[in-house]
Amino acid sequence: MTIKRFFPLRLAAVLWIALAVWLGTAGSARADSIAVQRASLQADGNGWSLDARFEFELNSNLEDAVNKGIPLYFTTDFELSRPRWYWFDEQPVNVSQSIRLSFQPLTREYRVSTGGLQLGFSTLKDALSVIKHVTSWHVIDRNQVNVGETYNASVRMQLDVALMPKPFQIDAVNNRDWNLSSDWKRFTFTVTERAK
Repeated sequence: MTIKRFFPLRLAAVLWIALAVWLGTAGSARADSIAVQRASLQADGNGWSLDARFEFELNSNLEDAVNKGIPLYFTTDFELSRPRWYWFDEQPVNVSQSIRLSFQPLTREYRVSTGGLQLGFSTLKDALSVIKHVTSWHVIDRNQVNVGETYNASVRMQLDVALMPKPFQIDAVNNRDWNLSSDWKRFTFTVTERAK
């Protein structure tokens, strides 16, 4: 009789301890996360562009990796969807852009590059400030949306370990210090008129 009572109590205690440990690690993992401070869409000549502001700091391991010449890649994802009662959600837009952060030991310069554009900075703080602010990124063409419709827009940023050299990808899978990402920031977007 006492053994039957003891077992459920012991199981409950083990579950509470496991939950406390999990919440503790989840809380510390969130300390190294990326926060989406704001995101909005602005009309441009061909459609709409995304302006977004992210906030994060590199932990000591990531900062050390950059200073040793290992490039870091930050990928921003943007999605646009519209619910449909008769079928799956329509998803007219699903785009990504990656920004590369690297350090050149000979010139003692941090470089931020995306596409064909490359900028140099004397401090890591200045380089990160450019990465944290996505400006005028064209994400929606005029013909991808319908006037009068309301869409759900979503944006996030993450440290993209898949773009790193293979040896570092393997290390990143087993190392929590390389997990740096934001949750999806969601907001609605109503197409009032065609972008001109």
